[in-house]
Amino acid sequence: MRLTNKVVFVSGAASGIGRAICERLADEGARVAVADINADAAESLAFELRAGGHSAIAIEQDVTDEQRWVTALEQCAEQLGSLNVLINNAGIALIGNVEDASLADWQTTHRVNNDAVFLGTREAIKLMSQSGGGSIINVSSIEGIIGEPLLPAYNASKGAVRVFTKSAALHCASRGYNIRVNSLHPGYISTPMVSSAMDSLNAAEAHAFQQRIVQNIPLGALGEPVDIANAALFLASDESRYMTGAELIIDGGYTAR
Repeated sequence: MRLTNKVVFVSGAASGIGRAICERLADEGARVAVADINADAAESLAFELRAGGHSAIAIEQDVTDEQRWVTALEQCAEQLGSLNVLINNAGIALIGNVEDASLADWQTTHRVNNDAVFLGTREAIKLMSQSGGGSIINVSSIEGIIGEPLLPAYNASKGAVRVFTKSAALHCASRGYNIRVNSLHPGYISTPMVSSAMDSLNAAEAHAFQQRIVQNIPLGALGEPVDIANAALFLASDESRYMTGAELIIDGGYTAR
């Protein structure tokens, strides 16, 4: 039980990678706040976790709403205890190359993928710095390290998360807060977000995209959400106590070429 009684707040928690993280960390003893803009889905997962003997609550949260971050983390602390781990997982990916992408799509992507990470990190530091420290895990992507011609807004937003994480990590270390801040970089994972992005392409484009991606993964297949959840567990636990400002890449070897 590597996270016994640790309080974990996960944004974008009701499906895909977020759901797998909640389940994996709960299995290791964490008390989990399942936060998602889809309140029904969040409550459904929290109910399942409680039915399995775990401690979990659901929190409806729009991660782009500054005040909601304050109230959501306060609710988490009130119902579960002092915040130990924040996982900024919520994200979106809108397909469109640099010529076709609209400014509105660009701005929406950055609000969800980038601005929300700043807001969550800032508010978590305020709580953790007064309660003994903690671990903040910002879910970036390999697309924050390399480029993809169909994802310019996603690339830019996840690249921002990557470097922002280092800045926040250095700040916390310099203040002696005992707060570690690291970024997690999934490769191509079989999730609803990836499926939704594929659905925005026509059949031929989607097939070509998937073929190209799989052919460039040395391990030969898309990853599963639990693969990322296992990495999040490591960063959330004391096993990673000497890591801050680091990038943990889980991509089947995609970026090794």
